[in-house]
Amino acid sequence: MRTRINRFILSFFLFLFVFPVYSDSPVWKVEKGGHKIFIGGTIHLLSASDYPLPKKFEEAYLRSERLVFETDIQKIKNPEYQLKMMSELIFTDGRNLKQFLKEDTYLKLEKYCLDIGLPIDVVVNFKAGMVAMMLTLMELQKLGVAESGVDEYYSTKAIQDNRSLGQLETAEQQFSFIASMGEGYEDDLIAYTLEDIKKLPSTWKQLKAAWRQGDLKGLEEIALKPLKNDHPQSYDTLLVQRNNAWMPQIEAMLATKEVEFVLVGALHLVGDNGLLTKLSTKGYRVEKL
Repeated sequence: MRTRINRFILSFFLFLFVFPVYSDSPVWKVEKGGHKIFIGGTIHLLSASDYPLPKKFEEAYLRSERLVFETDIQKIKNPEYQLKMMSELIFTDGRNLKQFLKEDTYLKLEKYCLDIGLPIDVVVNFKAGMVAMMLTLMELQKLGVAESGVDEYYSTKAIQDNRSLGQLETAEQQFSFIASMGEGYEDDLIAYTLEDIKKLPSTWKQLKAAWRQGDLKGLEEIALKPLKNDHPQSYDTLLVQRNNAWMPQIEAMLATKEVEFVLVGALHLVGDNGLLTKLSTKGYRVEKL
């Protein structure tokens, strides 16, 4: 159970920003009636050693006319916007995280923060999901995971090349996801995150290996199954419902001559409710690039 909880946190990075599958390429071509798009998966945070990226990303980029991301990458990077949205990630009603934690969990969190020089008085003002994300991100940075990911890389490149950009949902919607993570199980989320970040070096290595190798089964075991089995409500809200909302937009792209390169996360493509399965079921031809 503990490993599953932390993998849920890791799956957030995958959920929003990652995709690999059975091939050496994390990029697919989807077509029907002479119209086509490319769908690729990204990883949001990378190490310098992860570059250069798989070659098929660049091939799809060069063969497309418009890039479509999950959300507005440049807006999320804007400091003014981040400050504005911070109100969703902190308690503003007089409560704090300590009120949701058992004494033992709070003491462990306090010790962890002391060890890394993070003021506990600041940390407890954030909601559980944000704290879990913060701790995981800090540990990832210790592993050298600090470089821009595929999304930001191609968003910046597209702007420099004067390419047309689009997004499937607003930045506000993504921030709402972060803010709602952990609601109703705050103590479990913090307690198990503190325990399982000790295993993070090996877990993150497995995730990146699956991404590079296109190991669908590996990613399904690491990220999709824990989310679906242990957090069915989150699975439905954050994966199934969003995929359903994105499908009409993607089908609209496939009804035009313009070629889009859609970059979305792994959990949006894997499994019976994944976008690739949905597109294939509707008669679109889906093949790896």
